[in-house]
Amino acid sequence: MTYISKSEQETERIGSEFAASLPGGTVVAMYGDLGAGKTAFVRGMARGMGLDCRVSSPTFTIVNEYLGQRELIHFDMYRLSDADELFDIGWEDYLNRGAVCAVEWSEKVQDAFFGDEITVRIEKLSDTERKITIEEAKTC
Repeated sequence: MTYISKSEQETERIGSEFAASLPGGTVVAMYGDLGAGKTAFVRGMARGMGLDCRVSSPTFTIVNEYLGQRELIHFDMYRLSDADELFDIGWEDYLNRGAVCAVEWSEKVQDAFFGDEITVRIEKLSDTERKITIEEAKTC
């Protein structure tokens, strides 16, 4: 699916609609340049999952956890050099919790994925316009 967002609020709305029915244990691998809107999309995901929390980029903390009736774990891999560092912080433990995991800067940790993740690519078309492409997980 491909969407064109004309504002940050619209990016959040697309994220909300996307995440409303995501099952626990889903990994969302996110790609996009700095300022593309990945965190705005995750803010929408949290709202769509019924979470009432302040969502911010975990660039310096690496991981933010948003808890409620459902659980969203928000990773920012910008400061990591490879997937080994992700495993060092307990990646497998997070996966085993059954939460939805949203991973920004996924290109840095490709080796941590198992091929069942949903891919979200956000491309800046202008200062306000974004192209959001959501690719479902590959099934065998």
